[in-house]
Amino acid sequence: MKAFHFLVPFALALAFSFASASDPSPLQDFCVAIPEPKNAVFVNGKFCKNPNLTVAGDFSISGLNIPAFTGNRVGSNVTLINVDKISGLNTLGISLARLDFAPYGGLNPPHTHPRATEILVVVEGTLYVGFVTSNPNRLFTKVLYPGDVFVFPIGLIHFQFNIAKTNAVAFAALSSQNPGVITIANAIFGPNPPINPDVLAKAFQLDNYTVEKLQKLFATS
Repeated sequence: MKAFHFLVPFALALAFSFASASDPSPLQDFCVAIPEPKNAVFVNGKFCKNPNLTVAGDFSISGLNIPAFTGNRVGSNVTLINVDKISGLNTLGISLARLDFAPYGGLNPPHTHPRATEILVVVEGTLYVGFVTSNPNRLFTKVLYPGDVFVFPIGLIHFQFNIAKTNAVAFAALSSQNPGVITIANAIFGPNPPINPDVLAKAFQLDNYTVEKLQKLFATS
């Protein structure tokens, strides 16, 4: 009986802890972010600016009309506008990104956003996009053209790939002021300190030489 009385509140607490799947709702019109005061305890989000000192510039940024550099190894560039770029986004539970892709082969590599669902719209070019479900893994893919929209559910691995001979541009909205990103290859082969090669060799059914070669490659990225 004592065990039952212990388990009931524990189960309820566990259930409620997983009930929220997005940023907390704000309790005021806005909370423009400011740097943390000295010796403040950081819990989540940002500290608030005095509302009487807030200005329109706290809610605005320019430059998303400018193409980003795509001459890197993957041929893409993501310009993220989150709470660190627009302080007025604090507590509003949303962010925005511009995605630029080099002609045929520009790739936004497989990655996840641990804190956000993403909705993407193509404005230029042709993109092959997709995501993979949790186990058992199922792949959903689609070719997108200008004006097409695609949704990537929160936490699932997804990608975008330019299959045209021209540049491609897309915009994405994410359901968090700070969605985070985990690029799969970088997280597996490029963390600091590195994962033991024996672990990766067995997990990916590779030899240690190949694993160590990949670790050197991604450690420099």
